[in-house]
Amino acid sequence: MKKTSILFIIVIALSIGALFSTLTDSSTYADFNQAFSKTSQEFHVVGTWEKSLPIAYNPQVNANLFSFYLKDQAGLIKKVDLYKTKPQDFDKSEQIVLIGKANTEKDCFEAQEILLKCPSKYNEVPEDL
Repeated sequence: MKKTSILFIIVIALSIGALFSTLTDSSTYADFNQAFSKTSQEFHVVGTWEKSLPIAYNPQVNANLFSFYLKDQAGLIKKVDLYKTKPQDFDKSEQIVLIGKANTEKDCFEAQEILLKCPSKYNEVPEDL
């Protein structure tokens, strides 16, 4: 066999391995019911901040713990422990995407990442102008 053929086969094998590892590590979108039924799996949970319930963030005690309540798209409300500092525009967010795992012992969702959808600073220009 030629050296280029061997190199080509190695590149193809590495590409297939990378593809399989990406597919097995990817998390899926779910609601709290699905996340709490499979606590070993990582999920993306989409919802809105439940403003009527308290938030907890005390940077003097633990700067990397922010707790709040989220209502998922199915209407279920659960406590969320985010292991990061409180996001800057959290109070302005319209929608929240959490990335993490459910913890049935503490009855909360433990988020490692959070994505905020905030209102656009660009408003539509009225047609009258």
